[in-house]
Amino acid sequence: MSKPVKELVRKELISRLGGTDSLAIVGFSGVDAVSNNAIRSRLADKRIRLTVVKNALARQAFKEMGLDGAETLLEGPCAVAYGGESVVNVVRELLDIRKNTPAMTVKGALMEGTVFPADQIDALSKYPTRGEAISRLVSCILSPAGKIAACLKSPAGRIASILKTIEEKAKEVPAQEAPAAA
Repeated sequence: MSKPVKELVRKELISRLGGTDSLAIVGFSGVDAVSNNAIRSRLADKRIRLTVVKNALARQAFKEMGLDGAETLLEGPCAVAYGGESVVNVVRELLDIRKNTPAMTVKGALMEGTVFPADQIDALSKYPTRGEAISRLVSCILSPAGKIAACLKSPAGRIASILKTIEEKAKEVPAQEAPAAA
């Protein structure tokens, strides 16, 4: 491959990955064309892109983009998976696909500057996504307020119940006294 062609490929990779700070590196050795097409289709449904890369050009592109550490994951034939909601979703989907396609391997991932090698991929898949983390945070914030509201509401509810009972008994007493007085 000539230098101008390599430069074009490197620039194309940079433009595809533009703005990406998290990605996963996948090994496709031994995956047949039909399985490869099915995997790409399944990933596309989740808005996850998969790009086969030449390692030397990918290293240069990663270095230029500031994705330091990702180049250490590039060994052997590789593809870069990126997109989706987060790299956690990408890894979860890749691990789910790997159950049906054992020839595919997840070599590692980069999440916001942190490198997760192959032995830490399962741990990364258990991380909460951004949406899950926000919902947990909101739940933690609202939980004490809900408990305080319940504590304030409970005695007031009891008092209201007692007042209602007294009111009902007060209505019954004049009704019972009225026939006796006549």
